[in-house]
Amino acid sequence: MSSTADITLFWGAFWLYLGSFILFAVHTASGNRRVGIVASVLFVGGLVLNTFGLGARWWISTHPPFATMYEYSVTMAWVIALSFVIFLTRYRKMSIGVFVAPVLIIVMVIASMLPKEVSKQLMPALQSYWFYIHVTIAAISEGAFLVAAGAGTMYLIRGEREGSSRVLPSRDVLEELISRAIRFGYPLFFIGAIFAGAIWARNAWGRFWSWDPKETGALVIVLYYTLVLHQNARGRWRGKKLAIASIVGLVIILFSFLGNLFLGGLHAYI
Repeated sequence: MSSTADITLFWGAFWLYLGSFILFAVHTASGNRRVGIVASVLFVGGLVLNTFGLGARWWISTHPPFATMYEYSVTMAWVIALSFVIFLTRYRKMSIGVFVAPVLIIVMVIASMLPKEVSKQLMPALQSYWFYIHVTIAAISEGAFLVAAGAGTMYLIRGEREGSSRVLPSRDVLEELISRAIRFGYPLFFIGAIFAGAIWARNAWGRFWSWDPKETGALVIVLYYTLVLHQNARGRWRGKKLAIASIVGLVIILFSFLGNLFLGGLHAYI
């Protein structure tokens, strides 16, 4: 069974996100605040459609939209969009949308290429509340890591021109955003992806750990961000180094995210 209502809403969200990205770019280049406001409105509109799309998927499938790679992808897109809107209300810097929106669009494009069939009957391994805890918290944490990567990209592009533009956030603001996003995402990822995932695996397959490609990828992510936070706390990875580290983290997450599509394993069903 396939759904058309939720897919239509997701496509609508995609085009609004894409339109907002174009206008965020114009705003960043020109400094025109009105363009930035329109871009922000389009982005929020995309978030609204994304939200309704997830709700429609949930209604049609009768279970939370986490059971397939497609559903996980559009859920992650929603988390990234919500994280950016929260940032926007706090810092009032619309220009960072030009770096967050592309990450969001990439996730939506990946989702568009995945199977979209709706199944009302979940396989036994997914019929556990630990599965929903595992996927929900993991998606929120990865969304935070992706926002950090967007801020890191802007930090590198901004360079040393501290006072050259009132449109771009200062390097201090960007560094604070990177640090806070990683510190927010790290404990959530450990709890959701590792701890809750291990309990779910024990209930579903009879063992806490099996060195599945997805599990191995999650372990690499935890170890990597442990290193990032350790070096940051010691004052070694600050500023440019922290920005580069956030972008490297994005690459690792994308490899882990797509790994089961090519390597199979116990997570191959999604």
